[in-house]
Amino acid sequence: MIDALPTQGVPAEQVLAELRGMRQADLPTHGGRLFAYVYDPARAGLDELAMSAYALSAHVNGLDPTAFPSLLATENALVAAAARVLGAGPGTAAPDVVGSVTSGGTESLILAVKTARDAHPEITAPRLVVPSTAHAAFAKAAHYLGVALDLVPVDPETFTPDPAAIAAAITQDTVLVACSAPSYAHGVVDPVEQIAAIAAERGVRCHVDACFGGWALPFLRRVGVSVPAFDFGVRGVTSVSVDLHKYAYTPKGVSVLLHRDAALRRPQYFAFADWPGYTMINPVISSTRSGGPIAAAFATLRHLGDEGYLELARQTRDAVAGLAKAVSGVDGLRLLAPADYTVVCLAADDPGLDLFVLADELAARGWHTQPQLPYADLPASIHLTVTASVLPQVPEFGQALAEAVFAARTQGPVELPAELLALASSLPPEQLTPELVAALAQQFGLVGGEPGAAPRLAVVNAVLAAASPRLREALLIEFVSLLQRPTW
Repeated sequence: MIDALPTQGVPAEQVLAELRGMRQADLPTHGGRLFAYVYDPARAGLDELAMSAYALSAHVNGLDPTAFPSLLATENALVAAAARVLGAGPGTAAPDVVGSVTSGGTESLILAVKTARDAHPEITAPRLVVPSTAHAAFAKAAHYLGVALDLVPVDPETFTPDPAAIAAAITQDTVLVACSAPSYAHGVVDPVEQIAAIAAERGVRCHVDACFGGWALPFLRRVGVSVPAFDFGVRGVTSVSVDLHKYAYTPKGVSVLLHRDAALRRPQYFAFADWPGYTMINPVISSTRSGGPIAAAFATLRHLGDEGYLELARQTRDAVAGLAKAVSGVDGLRLLAPADYTVVCLAADDPGLDLFVLADELAARGWHTQPQLPYADLPASIHLTVTASVLPQVPEFGQALAEAVFAARTQGPVELPAELLALASSLPPEQLTPELVAALAQQFGLVGGEPGAAPRLAVVNAVLAAASPRLREALLIEFVSLLQRPTW
């Protein structure tokens, strides 16, 4: 156990050595072997540049833009860059776009929902319409903000909603319709043009969640990929969010929320003067904000430039094509969705091939993927977020995939004990206890193991797949609560 507050201070180099030691247990953030959570362009010197810029502005406070004009200037520059990439700016159909820098996609989406809700104070029971494949952050926004969430099912073949079903879901209480470009789970672009036209006809705002891969889409289009219209060039799109810490390859956490004009953005602000301190005025959720991430993002965009992002798009395109070919070449596997942009999503046709076991076998070989549980009519799948750094690794991954499939078939599918399967499929969430979750975590090797040792998660994923969504949520809340306890 390391004491964060020792009686006597510890030398700086020792502290850094301790942090380096703890980092040894983490998944690799560079090298193209982690297909989720991180975005690596594999550009020499970029990390050092970004961290130097971060350090220059780490103590700058975004609470008051008049006190720190450097932060205001860099933030405005990032908004302008994102707007240009997403089809806005002088000479376009959206010349008056404005925006704000947030800490990430979730904050951007919460603010998009808040802005739409607060634009209609006369609606006492506001509603949000989204496809079922929309990012879970929309559900979080609805929960936080007291907005009802209307989920529209997607076609199990195209993974996109029927625009007519979106139209049918809109009521007089709908304050926002949202769609994805692309969706996280499958990497598919929703029919934005049709959805935005419907929203405009009904007088409802339309938000495009381009947080995940939206920065890459315009560059992919420019290197020959067919990308449907999704940005401010589409009539009826009133706001767009895009994460820079994804395919703009900036450090965490920087996202941009754009509105077609300042009037649409105005309800996003929070102001309060009825107390004896300073008048609070915030464009985003946080009040105090470090300038570090914003400065690092500015440095990254300036250094890579337009041509740099075009080259990274080419590498990503080729990596996606290579991975898709590798998946299609393995008997028993198939692409669940078209691998058109930045995601390869694979499923199994062979009942003897358990995808959760396959994910464990890939992890044992140093390839870290993201298993996705079955949902409605959609089967279990494995999600690969593909970045530019993956391209040199494609041949090695193809070989590892074939070996992992053979090992998974040899091992066979997970067979849950009857009593555990019955528990997962029938236990009411309110009857779940911390003691039961602690016992399961111990049984599955999720706690108490060697640091850095990757547990086999196939059985865990099988249990979660058998559980209802509400029970799954309760299980994971208790498990994370179990992990997040101080060491004394």
